[in-house]
Amino acid sequence: MSIRDNNNRRLKEVLDIMATGSWLDEKPNGGAVLAEAAARIPFSKEESELLSGGIPRGHKNLTKATADLVKAGWITKGRGGWEITENGLRATVAFDTADKLADALSNGTLIPAGTPLPEKPAEAAAKKPAAKKPAAKKTSAKAPSAKAAAAKKTEAPGVVLENQPASVALAGDFGQAIGAENWDPSHPSLQMTLVQAGTWQLSADLPAGQYSYKAVVNGSWDENYGAFGVLDGANHEFAHAGGPISFHYDHATKDVLRAEG
Repeated sequence: MSIRDNNNRRLKEVLDIMATGSWLDEKPNGGAVLAEAAARIPFSKEESELLSGGIPRGHKNLTKATADLVKAGWITKGRGGWEITENGLRATVAFDTADKLADALSNGTLIPAGTPLPEKPAEAAAKKPAAKKPAAKKTSAKAPSAKAAAAKKTEAPGVVLENQPASVALAGDFGQAIGAENWDPSHPSLQMTLVQAGTWQLSADLPAGQYSYKAVVNGSWDENYGAFGVLDGANHEFAHAGGPISFHYDHATKDVLRAEG
């Protein structure tokens, strides 16, 4: 199959993956959705070729193609994750093959009136985990150590530090633009802030340009995450029109999302 055919098949998988997640009340991380689609339809040798910035051709093509799903009103992308819309669910019924979906996106075809929502998979309810009541924590009369007391002072309200790394930094070729060295995870300007349980944030004002970066955990390149949260993976890569931008690292998926403005 051609690169276009393979990409269309993955785009159909993206919509199907998100439709399945909707029955479980999930708003999946975009990187996880793309990685799953790529796992279901593996990259060909040509699609595996690395482009500038270390991104496989297939990953870049698929990421770009998802913009068509947003334009059609079938999915939304936000800081909290990706979400399929009701029309997106109906699209999985109306355009039930990769070719039909690609043609509909290309031609701006509307979903036929009366198209039903897909049937809820029988196994969806079984897969949804039951809510667990957190176990009560034991308290101790022992006074906290000086180190623990100092850590408590720096903890932001509502932030859970347990099981979080000591630090997360974004090392990339935009370091010099914000007063650091490029690809230096130790510089203070590149350190992310834990803003809520599992989520770290860094905001910056960058000039227009093409940038690459990785998330570096605990100040060492021994643990770094690239595109789609892959350990030692290809660099994240993006084009920026210039101005404020914020990065959000999710320690559960090890991926980084961006929001401009």
